[in-house]
Amino acid sequence: MEITQLLYIDPAATSVLLTSLTAIVVAVGASAIVIWRKFKKKVDKTMNKDPNANKEVEEELVIMDAEAEQTESAEPAATEEKAETEESANAPAASEPAEKE
Repeated sequence: MEITQLLYIDPAATSVLLTSLTAIVVAVGASAIVIWRKFKKKVDKTMNKDPNANKEVEEELVIMDAEAEQTESAEPAATEEKAETEESANAPAASEPAEKE
């Protein structure tokens, strides 16, 4: 048996080895990032630092088409009319005497 025969590495085995090493590096890197963020958050909380203190918050942008705007502007008036009719239906009529206990 020659030494050259013992040093042969199958290409499939090399591929599996490289894939495994890559996966290990990615997993260690992701774990390090998660641990660092948890550590930083805990330190910030201990030091009473707010990470969002200097950030600007923009108001929500809502884009609507013309048809939706017309429907939306008509809805509040219809809702108010409906509420008024329900109130008048539930209220006792003026001609009816109030019940005595």
